[in-house]
Amino acid sequence: MTSSRYLAIAEELARELESMAPGSRVPSENEIAARFGVGRAASRSALQELERRLVVRRIQGAGTFVNRRIDYVISGSRPPSWHATVSAAGARPRAMVKAIDRTPLPPDVAAQSGLRRGAPMHRITREFYIDDLLASWVTEWVPVASVPELETALHVVDSLDAVLRQMGMVAPTRAWCRVGVDLPPADVVTGLRMESCQPAWRVESLSCDGEAGPPIMFSRTWTRLDAVRVVVEMDNRASDCGCPTRGRWQDHAQP
Repeated sequence: MTSSRYLAIAEELARELESMAPGSRVPSENEIAARFGVGRAASRSALQELERRLVVRRIQGAGTFVNRRIDYVISGSRPPSWHATVSAAGARPRAMVKAIDRTPLPPDVAAQSGLRRGAPMHRITREFYIDDLLASWVTEWVPVASVPELETALHVVDSLDAVLRQMGMVAPTRAWCRVGVDLPPADVVTGLRMESCQPAWRVESLSCDGEAGPPIMFSRTWTRLDAVRVVVEMDNRASDCGCPTRGRWQDHAQP
């Protein structure tokens, strides 16, 4: 067997996987080795090659699955809604609440958001899924005064954007966003069920109430690189919003 045999195996598997639904389980190393008459080293290298191409993804403790990477578009002219953005990309979104508590706003978030340090906030931790594959681990801060019954609402309605619009009577509008690629902290690696500490998208975003209203939500999201390609669309809206950070857009990396 030549050293490039695993590449030929990866090519054949990649063609087959194109017809399989995202989230479908991929044959194991043992199954691939038996099918192609190669050793475990070659079958493992073939799966690793597919992972490098983002054709498959490995989830710790679960296995390897067919992957579909979508364009996640961030724009000041689009609602700051995970559900709306993923749906617009032709995929199926889902969110799962991991924790909601009330806590004073931490200093680092206050400095970025323009919200008062120590203000009473809902802190929400959620998992986001694309086509039933875990994609993101997100922490969001929302003023308690905006939606006092947020805990109850989010256990009924998946979309925080929809809850804020319907119960808070506000119009969430993205005011500030910073995008980069970084190594996530250990708790996020565990939350995203990554095989190891691999780079991930880090997106921090502030939303205000409409074009000139006060800040109403700050989010810090870690997203697997094999789940989305972040696309930042710049616009020319004037930065005259009452929100102090309106107009600050940064796009640090796009692998």
